[in-house]
Amino acid sequence: MLRIEAIWAPMTEPRWLTRYLSALTTKIEPLRAGLRGFRSRLRSRLWAVAVAAFLFVGLAVAGSISWQLAVAAFAVMTMAIGGQGPSDGENGDDASAGDRERFVRGPTLSEKEAASWRLLLDAIPDAVLALDHNFNVLHFNALFQDLFPKVRPGQPLSHVSRNPELNEAVEKAAVSNEPVVVDLFERVPVERRISATVSRLGGKETRRGLPLLVISFRDLTEQDKLAQMRADFIANASHELRTPLASLRGFVETLQGPARDDPDARARFLGIMSSQANRMTRLIDDLLSLSRVEMRVHLPPKGIVELNEVAAYVAQALEPLAAASKVKIVVTKSDGPIRIRGDRDEIVQVIQNLVHNGIKYGRENGRVEIAVSRVLDGSPPVPRVLVAIADDGPGIAPEHLPRLTERFYRANAAASRDKGGTGLGLAIVKHIVIRHRGELRISSVVGKGSTFSILFDELGGQRS
Repeated sequence: MLRIEAIWAPMTEPRWLTRYLSALTTKIEPLRAGLRGFRSRLRSRLWAVAVAAFLFVGLAVAGSISWQLAVAAFAVMTMAIGGQGPSDGENGDDASAGDRERFVRGPTLSEKEAASWRLLLDAIPDAVLALDHNFNVLHFNALFQDLFPKVRPGQPLSHVSRNPELNEAVEKAAVSNEPVVVDLFERVPVERRISATVSRLGGKETRRGLPLLVISFRDLTEQDKLAQMRADFIANASHELRTPLASLRGFVETLQGPARDDPDARARFLGIMSSQANRMTRLIDDLLSLSRVEMRVHLPPKGIVELNEVAAYVAQALEPLAAASKVKIVVTKSDGPIRIRGDRDEIVQVIQNLVHNGIKYGRENGRVEIAVSRVLDGSPPVPRVLVAIADDGPGIAPEHLPRLTERFYRANAAASRDKGGTGLGLAIVKHIVIRHRGELRISSVVGKGSTFSILFDELGGQRS
């Protein structure tokens, strides 16, 4: 009796039962995985199953074999078809979501091992995202968070980006031995092109806790902008520089010929040549400024700008020019400081370009007002910051307003050239405002003046 109890007692202990269930699970899990793979292969080879069924039914109907033998042969053929899997050298493109579970093998990584591969991804100079076998976010570096600020660990990839090309590339790379490269085009909040390379780590098996897929993202927007900038510079510069260059060439030929010994003509022509050379200098400066702004339009600024201070600074800087044109600059500040996220030099350039236009195209003895305030804008209304530059000049006809920010567009080309305009000032303003995630609005009444309004989001909301 004591012998039986000695044998039975260990069998009833929970530790023995746990070991037994664990061993049983270990035996069953490969069977379940094998069944999932068998079912997946059958689905992907339905045409072969259908051909086998048609063949054996035809033989049975013709009397060549018995129905029992036909059924048995069909069953054997089905098992053979379902048991054929992709070899190690194949891509295995027919693997299903269930097959991805079979990629996970071995014990879970320790914290030290997991930290090692995370540090490796953090050191990569491109934006990088790591996904597990369920396509959930395992890890990402700081550069990736700059591209997708709302990303969080554990999120499905579809919550990070809904781009169908990216999700399709991930599905393909999960069952492929080759990296999959795809170009992603985004148009909100600004246009940009990103090249994504999706790579599967290791072979068909990976340890639990290691990423199944690593996606590297390279922002090609600046590269594209640079190429476009070169093309635009050649096209626009050649067009705009043709007139002053032709003028300079004509005066040089005149000075070398008929006016060679005429001091009065020489003095007059040299003055005109100097004016044309200054015009070309302004044109090239504005083209370079526009190109620099366009190259960075997709990069949000990280500085802090106080708008009341900038408005006062611009008014003081342009005061001599305004006095020479008999124009008065008036600054209306808000109650308390107003701060926005921005690049101070670029905000100064925006306000300066608009005030300069007001002085240049306004009326003599007129005024230009710079007003900084908080407003409620939109539907439903939300608090925003408004910078408005208004003049009391002749105004702009309504048909010109939609095109004012186009490069080299002028409502009055002759007047603009006479006053030294290049046709690029408002294009520069538009691109700077876009970079600051702001909004430019233009209103004008012929005979009464024009108002250029810029709306920004205030940093940290309203301040007392």
